[in-house]
Amino acid sequence: MGLELAVSDGQAMDDHAARMQSPLAIRGMTVSYGQKPAIFSVDMTVAPGAMTAIIGPNGAGKSTLLKAALGIIAPLAGQTLVFGQPIRRQRHKIAYVPQRASVDWDFPTRVLDVVMMGLFPQLGLLRRVRAPHRAKALACLARVGMESFASRQIGQLSGGQQQRVFLARALAQEAQLYLLDEPFAGVDAATEKAIINVLKSLRDAGKTVVAVHHDLSTVSEYFDHVFMINTRKIAEGPLAEAFTERTLQETYGGRLAGAQMDQIGRALAAR
Repeated sequence: MGLELAVSDGQAMDDHAARMQSPLAIRGMTVSYGQKPAIFSVDMTVAPGAMTAIIGPNGAGKSTLLKAALGIIAPLAGQTLVFGQPIRRQRHKIAYVPQRASVDWDFPTRVLDVVMMGLFPQLGLLRRVRAPHRAKALACLARVGMESFASRQIGQLSGGQQQRVFLARALAQEAQLYLLDEPFAGVDAATEKAIINVLKSLRDAGKTVVAVHHDLSTVSEYFDHVFMINTRKIAEGPLAEAFTERTLQETYGGRLAGAQMDQIGRALAAR
């Protein structure tokens, strides 16, 4: 009995330490749409200075988890800690890139103005834009290959170009934690390559990146860690431990085609 208590106490201490050190720690997150839970009692502990993919089938709760963690949608239960503190105290350390489909692209604003939104906390109460702010926004556009589009209306851009602009806005925030909801959905190959290069540069600079991702064949190439979900947490951890044929089958419930598993198997073997 004493040994069991000691082990339990040790696990609790380890969990507490992980939450305090993690850029993003979610505990007991539950969200329901109507009578059916979208996610149920989900725990997640994100590794610092790494790129983590949130993966799972359609309707598994991937985007819901991010939105609930950020408070964009109200959970039934759950807690979010950012660097060991309640998220309300740490929002200045977070940059969020939403799904492109959730944005009103008809809103009349220029590309440069969208990126400048990421600088609002630095502009002060009067929101007075000065030359250094403009230069910083242009530099962020340059990092994503969009500096020549600064004066273009955001609605005139292609889907991939719009995604790059929203990434530039996130870069302008100079955050410690970057949360992206399907950043590669509906973009061309050149945009996908540009985005992943920027995200890897953020990781290499010590930032933490978490992205909802749907292309299983590129998980091993793009990410260091995975979080696998299908309403409940299935697995999380470094790729070598958590991204396996067993956890994939458990996450997708046999919905992966043989060709997909062969492709993923080759990627796992190459890794």
